[in-house]
Amino acid sequence: MGALSETWFADGYIDFELKKYTLLAYLQDINQHFTQSRLYPQLSDIIFHYNNLVAFRDNKQFLQQQFPKRLTAVNIQKLELLYEQLIADDELMEELESIIHYSLPQLNSTIKEGMEIYEYVAEHLSIFPVGLVPLETAEGYLLLCDGRGRQTLVYTYRLTIFERHDEKYRGIHTQYLQAYKKDLVHTISHIKSMLIRERNNLPNPAVYCVETPLVVPVDETLLPIAKRSLVKYIAQEAA
Repeated sequence: MGALSETWFADGYIDFELKKYTLLAYLQDINQHFTQSRLYPQLSDIIFHYNNLVAFRDNKQFLQQQFPKRLTAVNIQKLELLYEQLIADDELMEELESIIHYSLPQLNSTIKEGMEIYEYVAEHLSIFPVGLVPLETAEGYLLLCDGRGRQTLVYTYRLTIFERHDEKYRGIHTQYLQAYKKDLVHTISHIKSMLIRERNNLPNPAVYCVETPLVVPVDETLLPIAKRSLVKYIAQEAA
């Protein structure tokens, strides 16, 4: 089962049993990823679908403002047309309400499972600066070490701030540079020195190390959680 479409509950024939099967097949696929501690992009995807259903149920412009990059104008128009149909079709409305009533607890239960994994990993992260922290911390390097103890993964990072609904949000963009074998020579301090020497675009970079004793998938779990944790850490240090 692949990913659900943004308007899966309204696509094609609106039938409770059909949509129930579609949802359960999707959740089975998500749970297979969670069982292997692979959180992303599955966790963000299922949260989107949960919020989308809630917004549709509550008739709040179908997340047009909350998720402008995810729902297209075509999808929004499709949902608006469906609402017009529902006004004139009590049987269709009942069927859709049954689909939503069944789906929300199912989605929420799976989200909770994913968040438990997320929180467990986040609680087992240790974040600390490597050397002195410069005044400017919007750009720098992230050193990532997991429980395998074999290598240190190096990423550049750049913090961004964007506004949505009169609130400011912090984001982070990372780019993988290289991996250093963990040994007596390649300490995190030595890696920082090499980065400064070899990359003159950041002469006085902020360098943070994120360590964990856990062994989880890097790209699907460790790195996304490390990035979010680093954003929170830098924001707290700046406060």
